[in-house]
Amino acid sequence: MDTSGYSYGVNDHYFSAIPQSDDHERTTMLTIRGREYAVTSAGGVFCPGRVDLGTQVLLKHVPDPAPESFCVDVGCGWGPITLALAHSCPDGEVVGVDVNERSMDLTARNAKQAGFEHVSVHQAESFAQHLADSGQKIDVIWSNPPVRIGKQALHALLALWLPLLADDGEAWLVVGKNLGADSLASWLRMQGWNVEKAHSAKGYRVLCVRPQLAKAAA
Repeated sequence: MDTSGYSYGVNDHYFSAIPQSDDHERTTMLTIRGREYAVTSAGGVFCPGRVDLGTQVLLKHVPDPAPESFCVDVGCGWGPITLALAHSCPDGEVVGVDVNERSMDLTARNAKQAGFEHVSVHQAESFAQHLADSGQKIDVIWSNPPVRIGKQALHALLALWLPLLADDGEAWLVVGKNLGADSLASWLRMQGWNVEKAHSAKGYRVLCVRPQLAKAAA
C-alpha cells in the first residue's frame, strides 16, 4: 500500500508525510487515562496541545490489554494513545506508527520523557511490511484512525493492519458517528471481521474488531 496516497488533495495536513508548516513546538501538562504527562506537540500534527474528544472517548471505554501484550497504535500523532498503551502494558511491547515524520518524532520523544523504555515508533507502511515478513502478530490495536483521508484510503489502511492481528487479537477503533462509524462497521463485517459496537458517547462510536476465528472459538 502506498501511504503517500493518504494526502491526495490535501496540502500539509496531519497525514502529510513531511509537514511543511512551522512546527511551533509546545510542551503541555495533560492527563491521559488518569495519569499526568508533560508532552510536546507541534503544528502539522493531529490535534496539537490537547487530547481530542474521540481519543478521550476511546481511552475512557477501552479495556486494559494483558500486561505482556504486543500493542500497536495506528496513527499515533504526538502519542496520547501510545502513552496510554505503554502504561497499560508494562511488560509488553508497544509500537506507535504514523506516516507523518513530525508525529513519529514527537511520539518517540514523549514516550522517552515519560520513562517508557518498551515503546518504539516506526513509519507505518514499513513496519506493517516488517510484521508481515516476520510473521509476528499483534495482540491489540488501539486507534483513532484518520477518517478524513477518505473512505478508500481508510479502507486500505484497515485492510493493511487488521490482517496482522493474532487469531485472538482485537482492534479498538473510535470513529465519529457523523464521519461514517456505522457504515465503516458494516464494511468491516462485509470483509469478514467480527465487529462489536462497544460504546457510544459524545458523538463517537467505539468499535471492537476481531477475527471471525475468535468468534467461532468462543
